[in-house]
Amino acid sequence: MRPALLIIDMQNDFVRKGKPLRVAGADAIVPKIRRVLDLFRKKRLPVVHVLRVHRPDGSDVEIMRQEIFCRTPFAVEGTEGAEVIGDLAPVKGEFILKKVRMSAFLSTDLDLLLRSIGVDTVVVTGIQTPNCIRTTVFDALAYNYSACLVTDAVAAQSEEIHRCNVRDMERIGVKILTVAELERFLPGL
Repeated sequence: MRPALLIIDMQNDFVRKGKPLRVAGADAIVPKIRRVLDLFRKKRLPVVHVLRVHRPDGSDVEIMRQEIFCRTPFAVEGTEGAEVIGDLAPVKGEFILKKVRMSAFLSTDLDLLLRSIGVDTVVVTGIQTPNCIRTTVFDALAYNYSACLVTDAVAAQSEEIHRCNVRDMERIGVKILTVAELERFLPGL
């Protein structure tokens, strides 16, 4: 097994207080994601920072978010809001993947990147569980990757939404682990 860590949408506009599309549970998972990130860095395993980034005019925003974007632009390329939060900032050698839709696979080169570096398993962290996390995990399985969801390193607007989506992902074959379980599992690689 050759895993890669996907850190999804941990950007200022989705995490920091007062930002346009802040996910309620985002602050709580930052230390958990950091533990996973440190583990991958220590093992010298691939890390992909997946970022939602939009054009300033919003022409690449999906239809159901265009009205929101017109009122309060979010994740605009080149702005502080689109940047990875400081606690999880990428370091040299880590990959940055930009996307304009929920899934990290849709219209990106993620599949090509992962295959090129020999990855067969994605370990998924970030926000938000029912949207970008779920669609990325489903697409990973469709592309024949094993998928592992780190349940206490992903978040949604509510715990109920989070739990329901985790349960659905588990039912389709996603490996569900906590950070502590991953820390025990990963060193054996």
